Amino acid sequence: MNENIAKATVSTVPPTPAPLAPEDLPSSEARILVASPRQLMWWRFRRHRIAVVGTIVVILFYLVAIFCEFIAPANPDTIDGAHKYVPPQQISFIDANGNFTFRPGVYGLSPHRDPVTLRLSYTSDPKQWYPIYFFSTGPDYKLWGLIPSNVHLIGLGPNSDQPFFLLGSDRLGRDMLSRIVYAARISLSIGLVGVTLSLILGIILGGISGLYGGTADIIIQRVIEFLRSMPTIPLWLALAAALPPQWSPLYVYFGITCILSLIGWTRLAREVRGRFIALREEDFVLAARLCGSSQMRIIWRHMVPSFLSHIIAVITLAIPGMILSETALSFLGLGLRPPVISWGVLLQDAQNVQTVAIYPWLLLPGVAVVIVILAFNFMGDGLRDAADPYGR
Repeated sequence: MNENIAKATVSTVPPTPAPLAPEDLPSSEARILVASPRQLMWWRFRRHRIAVVGTIVVILFYLVAIFCEFIAPANPDTIDGAHKYVPPQQISFIDANGNFTFRPGVYGLSPHRDPVTLRLSYTSDPKQWYPIYFFSTGPDYKLWGLIPSNVHLIGLGPNSDQPFFLLGSDRLGRDMLSRIVYAARISLSIGLVGVTLSLILGIILGGISGLYGGTADIIIQRVIEFLRSMPTIPLWLALAAALPPQWSPLYVYFGITCILSLIGWTRLAREVRGRFIALREEDFVLAARLCGSSQMRIIWRHMVPSFLSHIIAVITLAIPGMILSETALSFLGLGLRPPVISWGVLLQDAQNVQTVAIYPWLLLPGVAVVIVILAFNFMGDGLRDAADPYGR
């Protein structure tokens, strides 16, 4: 009786299905099984639409920074005393005769002086219309300080002596669009310099701390805790006073940026340490040691590439912090100073609330900062999610 029940039970258990070969799987699943980690990261990042848009915006801003001499319609240091605080000129496709045209243009400026405050203001004059030309000749410049040229992306043409202020002018009559474009080179490059130095120090010291452990780990972690406890603003004040006074403002700021980068590596070092602690007992690390690889080779050739995608995401999220630091400290007068042009320096003119209320276009450099920071954050979020390509 018991033998019959056992036979019946065994006969009712369904057989275990054999695993499918990759060629028997659907095409999408087969691609995932044979894809490399980089392919998986790219596929996941591509599905993050906001991150893709943020990446495109970041690339466009860096292209503007690289070719700022060509994109800016005027020299950012040219002073025009007759056109101070000119509002942004209106772009129109209707010419002075009221006819529609496919070429964009700007209306002329009509000055008016308030009889009470004696403040000079400007309004658009529809009777004057000037076409905008692409790849127009204008003021001479040297691209990257090497290649002389006079071709600009946009302009009113070589024979026009009319003012051209798409984003208005400042208190000295300088073109705001040209100054914002030139400032992008300084502000965006400072983020790259600071993050690069922090990356190198963070990987080396964090890798040593996590790979060796023991006394080296204790010393490095105590140094990290000490550096993270130091206030940033007083440190900036002390460094600004300690650097040689004969240095130019640009050298002073890059000196401060380099020193702060030597202090800002702590966060990345702790993340690298945690990763190394998890990886130092893996088989590929032991195999590298048995093959006679040095510690630096194990760190840079074996361990760091295993979580390189995570490091890229961390770097992408760290660059906005550097840009915000430059903007905030230059705005307070602790960073760059004129004649150097950066977004923080341009925002110094917007410190007065009354001035901003009358001339709101002076806040446009802040709009550029907001757009870049949001784009970097969106791109960093997408890279952080793509760093774990097997997550769902």
